[in-house]
Formats: sequence, structure tokens, C-alpha cells
Amino acid sequence: MCRIATIGRGSRLAAAALLASLAAEAQTFHADWRRLGNTTVEASLASPAGGPVERVWYSSDGRQLFLRTASGNVFVTRDFETWDPVTPAATPAEEDTPPVRSAPEAAARIRRAPHRPGLLYAVGRAVYRSEDAGASWANLTDYAGASILGGGFRDLAVSPENDQEIVVAGRFGVWRSLDGGLSWSGLNRSLPNLPVRRILRLPGGAGGMRVLLENFGAVEWAPGEKTAWRPVADETLATQEELRRTLRSLLAAPIGPIAVAGDSIYAGSSDGRLWASSDRGRTWRPFAPAGAGAVRDVFASADNPRTALAAVGDAGGRVHVLKTTNGGIFWDDITGDLPDVATRAVTADLASGAVYVGGDAGVYFTFADLRGAGVSTAWSPLAGRPAGRRVFDLELDASGNQLFAAVDGEGIYSTMAPHRFFDPKVVNAADFSSRPASPGALLSVLGRRVASARAGTWMAPVLAASPAESQIQVPFEVAGNSLTLALMAVGGSGRLERYDVGLALRRAAPAIFVDRDGAPMVLDADTGVLLDAMTPARSGGRIQILATGLGKVQPDWPSGLPGPLENPPRVVAEVRVYLDREPLPVTRAILAPGYVGFYLVEAQLPEILNAGPAELMIEAGGEQSNRTRIYLEP
Repeated sequence: MCRIATIGRGSRLAAAALLASLAAEAQTFHADWRRLGNTTVEASLASPAGGPVERVWYSSDGRQLFLRTASGNVFVTRDFETWDPVTPAATPAEEDTPPVRSAPEAAARIRRAPHRPGLLYAVGRAVYRSEDAGASWANLTDYAGASILGGGFRDLAVSPENDQEIVVAGRFGVWRSLDGGLSWSGLNRSLPNLPVRRILRLPGGAGGMRVLLENFGAVEWAPGEKTAWRPVADETLATQEELRRTLRSLLAAPIGPIAVAGDSIYAGSSDGRLWASSDRGRTWRPFAPAGAGAVRDVFASADNPRTALAAVGDAGGRVHVLKTTNGGIFWDDITGDLPDVATRAVTADLASGAVYVGGDAGVYFTFADLRGAGVSTAWSPLAGRPAGRRVFDLELDASGNQLFAAVDGEGIYSTMAPHRFFDPKVVNAADFSSRPASPGALLSVLGRRVASARAGTWMAPVLAASPAESQIQVPFEVAGNSLTLALMAVGGSGRLERYDVGLALRRAAPAIFVDRDGAPMVLDADTGVLLDAMTPARSGGRIQILATGLGKVQPDWPSGLPGPLENPPRVVAEVRVYLDREPLPVTRAILAPGYVGFYLVEAQLPEILNAGPAELMIEAGGEQSNRTRIYLEP
């Protein structure tokens, strides 16, 4: 027996119908989380930096090194390369300050070498060494007016087995020297200690992932990056801080989180009050929940600015989730059975009614009526990496397909948004966008295992299928301005159900394939090596771009069949390639040999190039692709 559902219309997944289809009891959803980037920052120090470390100490035999991060987590290393978490034990007591002739600075922490009388080390503004019991001190870490380890030192340990082996901890991680401080190497590469606090920008277009760190400010993981996060100046962050300062003065309140959607602004204070403005801040509507504590986070819907959510504490310390659907006139409590997880972040998808919160126990989600006063479902935890860990921020991409979580110490994780299991969506397989379909294009169906598909009278090949995602190819034979896909897929009941999907259809709708970090699939034409930040394209060379959506080919080619290795069909539509908006000579545009739904576009680079990142885009049949970032080398 089949059920016919519709994906893509405004009436789909009305909140009441969706809520009625869900069980009243919470379920645990197993999300496929993957980390974006790593946990180190390239800050032009002796080695990649990390997050703040408060204490560091050796085991009695010197074979193990322990540390405690600023977040209170304790780790141990036995090989000085990898770190393992350990159950927090009693941190060793501070060593007594040995008698010295003088200290290098006031309040410096001084440590004695265990085997050599008179040899002392100290930390304060810098790291110091004395060979004469403190009569004189050498600065080990300052050079040309700056610290090679970043400064902010908080602790120092000397190996009980080697007077020349020292480790220092500070604001930018942990560092080790084997020659008494003459040279240093970082121990941060495998230490999960990235103090991420906010998500500033999601990957997409020619930009990378940006987050706010407690100790560095804004940093970015650029598309194709392989080594570390890099500090950047973020104009959005500066604009938000300026708005926050203005609102603190205007509203005479300790304003914390703010959210802007269209002409609407929402603000929350540390004393539990909420404000809403629908006219760009000219007038304000206050709301004060009874017994409220600090407002932790505020979310406003870009699709409907009258809908907003807030995470607000109460006098007892529990955080409640509030919603408004009328621009802040009334706020309803939808906390329900949400465990006391010290919620820190809230986000939502208006179309499906999915609401996500992150806190000290990971990520939870529910469905709520975000267009009216309807009820909510039970809250469900998301299993996987962030479960049980402190989550400071959550964001959904603009299409509500990917969920991103800022996990304290571990960085950024992403997964397909679990509400797609209830609200499946068809997107372009290259970049998960909602661009139109075109003959031969590759599409992804999120949230359903597709058994078969039909586009009008033509069968659409199903190339891969899993419960979370399926891939289908649009038949080359389709024509017109619109397309209806009839999908037979495994529904939530476990039975085959029919889903009709209406899509716009274009002669071409190009999209460059990108990975989940936003890095494009661009290769060196001579070597076949994938180009990225570590392997840039060279001047005078040829690049090959893997894309989909370039339309019909000549001679005709059967749908679902990999492109031939010899004499592959060429693209009918005119194809252009732009580098920083300047056209490049296109040497060929064909079906990618050995692939289904992939096209290969080859272009010639100029003999003279400016080094660094550049914007790459293709155009087919007058339609433009996504904008991506590649790296160039003269």
C-alpha cells in the first residue's frame, strides 16, 4: 500500500499534521556527526595554538604529563603527541615558592629544577630561566616585542627526570621545551581544547566556516584548509557588538544575546527580560517572564520575523525555551519534558517546525507549531559526538538541511538535520542548494531511502540509497519549464510511500561539487591531484572542475550510465569559466569519464596570477553556478 505525499509546496508539513504524526514519547536519534576543521589555530606562534590551559604537571616518574583546561577537563599524554581524557582527579597542590634572590616579576610562579641547585624557571608575563638561584633572569619567550608562545601564562612544570625538560600552560595552549627553554614545540595538535563559543558564518559560496573563540576572537576554516583555523577580522561580529552597545544604552539594560531578521530585532538581558522591535529599533515591546534569570540565546526566523525563540533561565537555574509567533507580544513556554541540560543555544526550521537546543548535555530537538499556538512534541536527544558534551551554539543552514553544533573543546560538528527524516527534501547533489533541475543533473533526496523514481514518463536512475540520503539522476530526455518527480521511498512507517516533488526545470543549472567544508572539487589537469589550500593551482596550468547540471550532451548518452572513458560526449550548452569574475579559456566541457551525473569542465589559467585565494564560478546556458574558492600560486 502506498501513500502519496507532496514535497515542496507551501502546504506541506503544516505543523499540526506533522505533530500528530509523531509519537508522544521521546526517541533517541542517531545523527551522523562529522567534524569540520580541527582544534588548533595558526597564530604565527612557535607551533599551532589551542585553547586556555590552567594547570600542567608530570607524574612522579616523568613518563606522563597531565593538564587541566580552562573548561575543567583533564587529559594525559604518554607520548607527548596524543591526549586521552581522564577522570578529573585532585589537581596537585601549588608548589611552594622556593627562596630566591629576586623574582623576574611580581606574582611570578617559580619552579625549582629537581637535580641542579640554582636552576630555576618562572612564568608570569613571559617564561624565565635563572642559573644563579634568581640573582638574574633570562626571558625565554619574548622576541621583537611579542611572545613566541602568545603570552597569558598560567602554570609551568619541570620534568622530575630531566632538568632541561619544561612545559608551560597558558591562554593559547600548552608548550614543551627539551633544552631549558631555548626552543619550543606545541602540544596542541591532538588536544581537544578549542574554546568555540559562537558560530559566526556557515561554509558556503567562496567563504569558509567562521566561529568565535574565547581566546582568539573570530577565526575561519577556509574551504580547502588542511592545517588550522586562522584569525580573521569579522565585520558582522563588530556590527553586532556595536548594536549591543547601542541597545544597552537605549534600553538601559544589560543586553546579551540579540537576533535580527528583516526589520525585526529581538534582544535579551542578563536579568531575564526580552524586547522585540518590528521597525528596526525605533519602538520596542518589552516582556518580562515571571521569575526569569539570564537570557542565554535568542533566535529569529528569517522566513517570518514575527516568529522567535528564546532560552531563558529561571530563579532555580533551569533554562526554559520560549516561543513567540506574534512579534513578541506573547511568549509561550515550550520547555515541556526537556531535561535540565543548561540550554545555551536555540535554533529552528520554520517550514517543518523543528526546534533544536544545545546545552551542557548535548543537542535535543522537538517539533512545535511555529506559526500559531499549537502544541509541541516530546524532546528527543541526538546521539553521536556532541551527546553529553557542552554545546555553546547551534545553527541550521539557510535551507534547513544541515545542522551545525559548536562543541566546547572539540570545535564544529555537522550532520544532516534530523527533521529531514520527517520532512524529506530534494536538493542539488553538488552543493545541497535548491536550484532548478536540468537534464542529466544529479539530485539528492534527504531523509529518505528511494527505491525508484520517475520523471514524467521517464525512469530516473537511483544511484545510491540510504535511510538518510539517496541520489538520483534527472533523465536526459526531460524538457519544459517544470518537472514532477514521483519517488517511491521507504517512509517513516517502514512501508513504501509515494512522494511527488515539483521542481523548476532549466536547460542548464550548473553547480560545482563542494565537500561539506565548502572546498570545490577542482583538479590539476596534468596530475589529477585535487587542488586545495595546501596544493594550489599554478599559473599557466589547466584545471578540471567537477560539476553537475550542465544539461544535454552530444551525442546523446543514456541516463544512469557512467560517462565513457574515450570520446566522452560534449556539453551542448555554451560553458564559461570565471576566475575572480574574469573569463578563462574553456578547453573542453564533457561528461566526466566513469561517473554518472558528473560533468568535467577544463579551463586554462593565465600565465600571470596573483597568489592566494580566488573566486571560481562556471556558467552554462546563461545560468551561473555557486561561487567557490580556490588557491593560486604564481
